[in-house]
Amino acid sequence: MLSQSETHHPDELSTLRADDRFAIGDVLSLHGYIFDADELDRIEEIFTPEVVYDMSAVGIGVFEGIETVRRAAASMGDRGPLAHHITNVLISGNEHGVATAQSKGLMLMRDGTLESVTHLDTLRRHDGQWRISHRIITPIRAKQ
Repeated sequence: MLSQSETHHPDELSTLRADDRFAIGDVLSLHGYIFDADELDRIEEIFTPEVVYDMSAVGIGVFEGIETVRRAAASMGDRGPLAHHITNVLISGNEHGVATAQSKGLMLMRDGTLESVTHLDTLRRHDGQWRISHRIITPIRAKQ
């Protein structure tokens, strides 16, 4: 769960141009389409080459580099979700060409259950396009 200091404030949300916001939103959405279609040869459209994909909070680990992420995703096989959905996206940027996106994710699992997570993404331009350079996935669990 994101702490109060990690959440966006309304005045931070206006630091990116509208076309940047649309491009970032498209990259975030494209993740689900590429992974769900098992088109892992296209993940360069989503990530920077040195991406860090942190799934340690869900017990899977941290993957560094695009080829490592690709291999990890391919190894999930039938254990992976059937469908990824993204919602509740908040995007902010700064003067250094870096953007942060917070979102919620829903995953339809193969057994028919639905899992919910939060994404905390850092994005930067790579070859002129916005790409995710760091993703942290945190499960949303019922409070005990």
